[in-house]
Amino acid sequence: MKLVKSLLLGSAAGLIAVGGAQAADLPVKAKAVEYVKICSLYGAGFYYIPGTDTCIKLGGYVRADLLLNTNSDYGIGQGAPAGGNNRLDNYYQTRARLDFNIDTRTATEYGVVRTYADTVFTWDTQSVTGSNPSTLSGTPNTSATLGLYHAFIQFAGFTFGRTVSIFDAPWQSYPAGGPDFLPGGSNNVTGVNQVAYTADFGQGVTASVALQDLTTAAGGQSNLWNVSSGTAAQFITGVYGANDWGGTRSPDIVGAVRVDQAWGLAQVSVAAHNLHTAYYGTTELTGHPDDKWGWAVQGALSIKNIPTGAGDSINLQAVYTDGASRYNFQSLFPQSIFIYGGSGIAYQSIGFAGIADGVFGTATGIDTVKTWGVRGGYTHNWSPNWSSGIYGAYAQLKYGTTGKALICANFAAALAPSAGSTCNPDFNLAVIGGNVVWTPVKGLAFTADVSYVWLDQKYSGTIAAPANLTVAKPAATYELKDQGNLQMLLRAQRNF
Repeated sequence: MKLVKSLLLGSAAGLIAVGGAQAADLPVKAKAVEYVKICSLYGAGFYYIPGTDTCIKLGGYVRADLLLNTNSDYGIGQGAPAGGNNRLDNYYQTRARLDFNIDTRTATEYGVVRTYADTVFTWDTQSVTGSNPSTLSGTPNTSATLGLYHAFIQFAGFTFGRTVSIFDAPWQSYPAGGPDFLPGGSNNVTGVNQVAYTADFGQGVTASVALQDLTTAAGGQSNLWNVSSGTAAQFITGVYGANDWGGTRSPDIVGAVRVDQAWGLAQVSVAAHNLHTAYYGTTELTGHPDDKWGWAVQGALSIKNIPTGAGDSINLQAVYTDGASRYNFQSLFPQSIFIYGGSGIAYQSIGFAGIADGVFGTATGIDTVKTWGVRGGYTHNWSPNWSSGIYGAYAQLKYGTTGKALICANFAAALAPSAGSTCNPDFNLAVIGGNVVWTPVKGLAFTADVSYVWLDQKYSGTIAAPANLTVAKPAATYELKDQGNLQMLLRAQRNF
């Protein structure tokens, strides 16, 4: 009996051990998979970040550009090397770009908390003049750039970070497409650092105020010229002195009121801009002019419901500035211009122009520069797949009496103008153009855009100009003459 009992107990223990081992070998039940869910609160393309109540949207575009008769991505065709109009000038320019943006939104008891970031990765035509096409000074010449256009947080009506200015019109400087250099209003499509607040009064009516750091815009501030250090070599490139800003003292103070409804949009914007110089000379002992405040005012109008066709629109704006020229000759516009051309009375001709907020010389105050400008465009949709646009811009810049006298004193001393020559740094600039866009499928567009720019400068006569080696121009007699340039953009773009 003892033997039987021992066998039974041993068998039971063995079965328990085997059963335990089998149980231990069974797979543990997996946690539920957190699938990505569509977030319909903020429009198409948003999804919940798994495990959170935050919605996210990813987007951007891939772009390929071919530019003709300009040496930048749809720039004027001026400066070095394009303004030389000789063998150093590229006949074409190419660009490949990836834009990638991230948009997140979270509903809270204070309203929606939003973050947004927009980055660009770009590869442009290399600078090859006077160098091996693949290297420059022994180092790779990649022409690859990384940029950050927008990075901001929005909360309870406030915006903190980098984005477009509240001064800007919604279409920036592209009233019907077009190039990057249209004057006639501000343009901060690549962003400017700021703190802004927007109040929504309903029915499409909003009012905004902002403090923005104009030094962080694409082109920074305009020039603040100390003409006591100007040279002849600078003068013929549209640089009338040293750009003599002091340190930052105040951000630009900006305000806007906007009505945005089914018929279109109307907006009025104002800005105040502090002019704070460095010193008259190289040390503190030389003194400095007192600060001044510049200002700008802009109106913008968009009309959508027009009888020419569904989706057609007219965009118009006008601006006036005094000591705040960037709000007219905007952040992507060059602040000094020179273009060479032909002449029947001299070696060649040249047209140059300089843009500034103000001018000062030894023991003078700041003489502010005044400008005004207009731009507009009309877009027509011929069909769901074809559209076209026409656009134009015109702007004028005038120096004050003191600033003009200081600049012209350098002109007479440095450039030996001919008898009867005229010194006048004021200028007008006009742009006109048009485009055709084919959209074969949603999100894919092919664009052909042609534009012409005309520099109406106010100098006349001839000058004995020094050499400009950046564009291989010799020291010679040059005729002072208006200049123009025709350029073209061909673009393929896929938005996603």
